[in-house]
Amino acid sequence: MDLLRQLNQDYGIPGMLSFGDRQPGFPSITIDNSHAVAEISLYGGQVLSYRPKGAAANLLFLSDRSQYQKGKAIRGGIPLCWPWFGADPEGSGRANHGFGRDRLWAVRQTITLANGSTQVILGLGDDADTHNIWDYAFDLLITITVGETLEIELTTYNRDQQPFRLTQALHSYFTVGDIQRVKVFGLAGLDYLDKVDGNRLKNQLGEVSIQGEVDRIYQQAPNKLLIEDPALDRKIEIQSRNSTTVIVWNPGPEKTATMGDLHPDAYKSFLCVETANAAAEVIILTPGDRHSLGVTYRLL
Repeated sequence: MDLLRQLNQDYGIPGMLSFGDRQPGFPSITIDNSHAVAEISLYGGQVLSYRPKGAAANLLFLSDRSQYQKGKAIRGGIPLCWPWFGADPEGSGRANHGFGRDRLWAVRQTITLANGSTQVILGLGDDADTHNIWDYAFDLLITITVGETLEIELTTYNRDQQPFRLTQALHSYFTVGDIQRVKVFGLAGLDYLDKVDGNRLKNQLGEVSIQGEVDRIYQQAPNKLLIEDPALDRKIEIQSRNSTTVIVWNPGPEKTATMGDLHPDAYKSFLCVETANAAAEVIILTPGDRHSLGVTYRLL
């Protein structure tokens, strides 16, 4: 029996959840319940789209030039940065943002909840290949709940005999109508590392607006943020759990023009506001311990 037929037999939910190929070799889950429509890629354990019923536009941006290639992340949706955020912390040439985003995850469970939401649990464990990159035993679970809100919980279990350090992020790409009119509320007055300006420490004056390339790591962030998007006449509420780090990223026109998996004008249509444990917020897990990074997105 082929993989998709087996997945649909074991984990499909008639009329609500099914498995198919987004691209050959890139299986995904399509969810269509009473609350929302969504798609989840098994490659990368990555939510690709989420649109509440009645919403005019998708909550998430997915590039129409995404390159579906093994070893490359899909551009858009919510890629995972794990077990490190950003550049290789050891400087040994490993890929930016770790390897969680370019592995095929296993389906652990699919459930219909009492309120009509659909919950999907995917898992990733260590193997010979991951040990060559990061020599620890681990179990990684992502729990995705598609309902009136989109809820994500990324849980790391230390299965090793020694502690390990972890930085991570849910690298969410939000669809916006006009990047120059968007504002992010909740970060005013916070210190941030400006990666566009040599990681200089700066302070946020007023609400965040985007007028060019932006790549900032905000520290000691609150657990509730709001994206105001007047062009699409909507607001997006971000409620995080076990996170005090927020990354705000948009590549701007010049950098976007150099990125093969984005249309040159794509920067106008998305904003990344990422829930993270990064920079000074390093998670240290002792053997047998676990840590969960969570977020709930609500379209207002």
